[in-house]
Amino acid sequence: MSSNLLKPAVLAALLGLSACGFTPLYGGQQGADASTQLDEVAVANIPERTGQILRESLETRLHAAGAPVTELYALKVSYTVATAGIGVLQDTATTRNRLTATAHWSLTPIGNPGQTLLSGTATAMNAENVVDQQYFALTLESDTVNKQLADQVAGEITAQIAAWFRAHPNA
Repeated sequence: MSSNLLKPAVLAALLGLSACGFTPLYGGQQGADASTQLDEVAVANIPERTGQILRESLETRLHAAGAPVTELYALKVSYTVATAGIGVLQDTATTRNRLTATAHWSLTPIGNPGQTLLSGTATAMNAENVVDQQYFALTLESDTVNKQLADQVAGEITAQIAAWFRAHPNA
């Protein structure tokens, strides 16, 4: 497509979005409130190394302005990463693993942990090759895959919480 046709197409698409009532999740007046409320979420500790990676990713996404000044909500997460061999040779050696991360989470007010405001499940999948690698290369690849899984899950959780805060600005 030539640049002469591309510019009007992009302009038409942007005008179409504004005409349909589209507003960014974190933008606008209500979006600013959602952003502020995300800063008020305290993320509870998550066991195991993979849980620590997920907690760090959640805190980075939720606390755009740094550590929360006021914590009004508690986010509790149960996180597991399961591994299944999907590339198996005749001698039963595994050459490829599929990793599935699952997080069950709930958001509660700090003063009333029995009252669940929102809960959900977030999942992500990734894979890694297991080919006669040296230990440090295999460890590096596993760390990278675990970080990618955590980032995907944290993004999903953050988006769901932000959407809820946008729909409930006075919660």
